[in-house]
Amino acid sequence: MDYATVGGAALGRSLTGVGLNILTRDAGALARFVSEVFGLTLLRESRDFALVQHQGQIIQFHSDAAFAGHPLYALLPENPPRGTGVQIYLFNTDPDASAVRAEALGGSLLELPRDKPHGLREATILSPEGHAFTSAKILE
Repeated sequence: MDYATVGGAALGRSLTGVGLNILTRDAGALARFVSEVFGLTLLRESRDFALVQHQGQIIQFHSDAAFAGHPLYALLPENPPRGTGVQIYLFNTDPDASAVRAEALGGSLLELPRDKPHGLREATILSPEGHAFTSAKILE
């Protein structure tokens, strides 16, 4: 499937499993941030809609304007952090490299890279709007 050009109906029919859709002021900007920080594949980007792929899974980003007709839109806070209460794990990414790239791209480190007792090395990064992404890799 050509994710850069596929229409909405065809894309919707192709989705399976668990979907992740992140609401943001600028879908393309957040998708680029996530792609660059965590080394994910940017499939499609515009201000209103963007797609990123990680290990075969699609993450969707919709702008506020594109999502204004949905009931969730009315619940969005006026000011960041927007993603409070949701932590998005990106497994098999490099926490140390992600932390360095995040700061260079305007993100902030909520949790510095460190080894955890459950066998993972993790770093939690806030996007410029406050979405929490955790880079995690298996400890050797």
